[in-house]
Amino acid sequence: MQNYTLLPEWAKQEAVILAWPHAGTDWAENLVNAQHTYVALINAVNRANAVVLLLCPQDEIDAATAALASNNQVLIVPSEYNDTWVRDYGFLTVSDNHKNYPISFTFNGWGQKFDATKDNQVNSSLAKLCQQPLIENSIVLEGGALEIDENQHLLSTASCLYNPKRNAYMTGDEYHTLFIECLGAKKVTIFNHGHLEGDDTDGHIDTLVRFTPLKGIVLQGADNRPHDPHFAELFKLQYEVSQALPTHKIYSLPLPLVLDDEGTRLPASYANYLIVNQHIIMPIYGQSEDKNALVIIQSAHPNYTIVPVLCHSLVQQNGSLHCVTMQVPTNTIKPEIIAKAQLGVSIL
Repeated sequence: MQNYTLLPEWAKQEAVILAWPHAGTDWAENLVNAQHTYVALINAVNRANAVVLLLCPQDEIDAATAALASNNQVLIVPSEYNDTWVRDYGFLTVSDNHKNYPISFTFNGWGQKFDATKDNQVNSSLAKLCQQPLIENSIVLEGGALEIDENQHLLSTASCLYNPKRNAYMTGDEYHTLFIECLGAKKVTIFNHGHLEGDDTDGHIDTLVRFTPLKGIVLQGADNRPHDPHFAELFKLQYEVSQALPTHKIYSLPLPLVLDDEGTRLPASYANYLIVNQHIIMPIYGQSEDKNALVIIQSAHPNYTIVPVLCHSLVQQNGSLHCVTMQVPTNTIKPEIIAKAQLGVSIL
């Protein structure tokens, strides 16, 4: 019997998967700004010594190539997809006996909110780039719903997992079994509180609670906004976290107030950052809270370089930086694929 273990985000990485925003996606009305954000993100990933595997429709490849610098370490992978939130449909990576395997679950548009037919075909293409075969699981599960540390303590949220339009038949015990058998979890904690207005994911853990490598917890709080509608739920979440992880130090982030052009609250979270090889690529939103959030993230990750990326354009579509990325640990992708990407912008 194989013992697969989901690797924590701070495991050494060789690549990050992105899906290029184009006019056929939700970004049509804010396309230029979204693409500029992606270019900044690609630059940050490359500076962190990882290549980018960039999903892109065939007829958008020329435009994507033109937007990138020739020395960007990017391999364009011709693909069709419904949306660019690759965190939730891109493969996860599990390890067994020093071999890394891609593992995929079913994505159903965050509880049948959106069409995900094309998204579910992406991993079959990406699997051809991997050293080991793809492990497929029919259960509905999104990458953004999971957080794990090096001790295989897995975190998630009840609001997401128990949404009846995901896996209506599954109990808490059945989820625990899934996480233990498929992802190597040794302990599972499912939080009952915490949610951001406008979040289509039903409260993904990666917008709320993140482990640090030094036995810390970064939490999206709201202490700076005691009269905010989010305050009570996030306060309850912090209490839950302190009870579940009493020996961890909690780093509570300020809550920004970001609105769209119509004055609707957007789910901006500073906890939605990406860890890549001793770098924290962190979303900022052009808000007064940005500076304090950067200081807190640096305190929580003292051995990491913090790289801010302006993500105001991303949150306009109700997500942020971590949501559009999926990291790939070292020794997962075939060496010749990584080597090709390291030579500059190329096409698979």
